[in-house]
Amino acid sequence: MTTNLLTRMSPKSPVGADGSRNLTRPLIYLGVFVVVAAFAPYVLPESRQAVAVNVLIIAMMGIGWNLMSGYGGMFSFGHAAFFGIGAYTDAYLIVHYNISPWISLFIGAAIAALVAMVIGYVAFRYKLRAAYFALATFAFAEMLRLLATNTDWLNGTAGLHVPLLTEDSWSMLQFGANAPQYFYIGLALLVVCILITMFYLRSRSGIYTVAIRDNEEAADSLGVNVMRVKLTTMGVSAAITALAGVFYTQYYIFIDPDIAFGNAQSVQAITPAVIGGIATIAGPIVGALIIGPLNELTADWGRTPPEFLDFLAGRSGLDVVVYSILLIIIVLVLPKGIVGSIRHWWRQR
Repeated sequence: MTTNLLTRMSPKSPVGADGSRNLTRPLIYLGVFVVVAAFAPYVLPESRQAVAVNVLIIAMMGIGWNLMSGYGGMFSFGHAAFFGIGAYTDAYLIVHYNISPWISLFIGAAIAALVAMVIGYVAFRYKLRAAYFALATFAFAEMLRLLATNTDWLNGTAGLHVPLLTEDSWSMLQFGANAPQYFYIGLALLVVCILITMFYLRSRSGIYTVAIRDNEEAADSLGVNVMRVKLTTMGVSAAITALAGVFYTQYYIFIDPDIAFGNAQSVQAITPAVIGGIATIAGPIVGALIIGPLNELTADWGRTPPEFLDFLAGRSGLDVVVYSILLIIIVLVLPKGIVGSIRHWWRQR
């Protein structure tokens, strides 16, 4: 194990934390994905444009969670905290200061990263791991939800509405309903999140992150600054998730405490990574392609369920139930997730 860690941690090692020997092939795959995805606004009916945008948001959240919990081994059940920080940062700066969302992307990401590192420092200082760390992240997200609910300058339970403009504006990132610009901006942000993850995993900190996940004691004995690496990974993960929050607010032009910091957001960050494949770059994207349409399907069932599901009419929380059932099936049938299982099968050929 120690020899394996030494090889992985060597700065001369051609193998990144994600197991790839170089970035050429992943970048080609990413390019193909972008080209194919670019046709979505022309292929999908206008009524389904929102589903495509939702897929992008879910994918960004999954990528953020996957970096910290999949590659880093620090299981979080409170990523709604970082999503909500990004969402509220954008809404607050626009409502009170008319600051461009493009600036809010950087500010929200920076605040989320800083908050994540503070949480991490306290948690690791008191040696919280595994379930205890997960509970700490959950408690923090819930604390932020309660704070937002009872804070007047965040408008409490009423939430914040982004002022509607009378015409399209690139500077304020606001367009007409179902405008394709939203999809392309979301796609660009997703690509940025993917690239950040890919290059981070190829960096020294990224390689150390996986080494610490595999054997923290061995990595520490080899001179790795475990605390610094963990905090860096948490910061990058939180920043990515905050980007999703900022974009969410701009697309839906509204945010409230339950939407921003609710448990559903944390579940929505976890689910695509687990379904698609934890500790894989493509996993959260594949998972989002499944979760996004499922969101729409469960929402439709809640409004106008088929005859054999009449008892679901008007009921909320159906999406969480479906996620739970799907997660159980995936864990039982494909414990490595879709991408992870395909990769394992390919290597065993």
